[in-house]
Amino acid sequence: MSWFSKKHKPDEAGDDALLQRYRQTGDLAVLGQLYEQYMPLVYGVCLKYLQDEEQSKDAVMQIFEELIVKASRHEVKQFRSWLYVLSRNFCLMQLRAHKKIETLSVGELVEFPFVLHPDADDTGAGEENLQQLERCMQKLTPQQQKSIDLFYIKEKCYKEVAELTGYSLNEVKSYIQNGKRNLKICLENNRER
Repeated sequence: MSWFSKKHKPDEAGDDALLQRYRQTGDLAVLGQLYEQYMPLVYGVCLKYLQDEEQSKDAVMQIFEELIVKASRHEVKQFRSWLYVLSRNFCLMQLRAHKKIETLSVGELVEFPFVLHPDADDTGAGEENLQQLERCMQKLTPQQQKSIDLFYIKEKCYKEVAELTGYSLNEVKSYIQNGKRNLKICLENNRER
């Protein structure tokens, strides 16, 4: 179990510095140093979804390989939250690939920073938040739903979303921005009830 159970309190400012240094240099040792702090978290997420120790250990390594590419491609505001979502999505895709899950709802695949904070799943509030997100997604226009799905869930860039949908680049940006704002408003209204 060694490094999977190591208790360590990561430092967000240090995370940002390491991430920036990795982006500038491409040095895998720097990314490894950043990732190592979060291996227990990633392993825990994998174990929760995959429910198999060996498969989860393999997933931790595969997620690092994804991280090599995605950390330099995506703008990351809070590394811990972003890595949690990346890990969770990876596991859900593994399950889908193995036909253990027939369909996945939008709510199961995406977590916006304003929907859940990193520990929400531990409190039991996570599932309720995801159901609210799913209900709010249904209230968006079809263009907003499609753009948000491609951008956040399928992790496409603006240009790829435009190519896949036929919308102009400005329309894509507008649909994502307005959709995200409408989701936030809908979720906040649900919380106040």
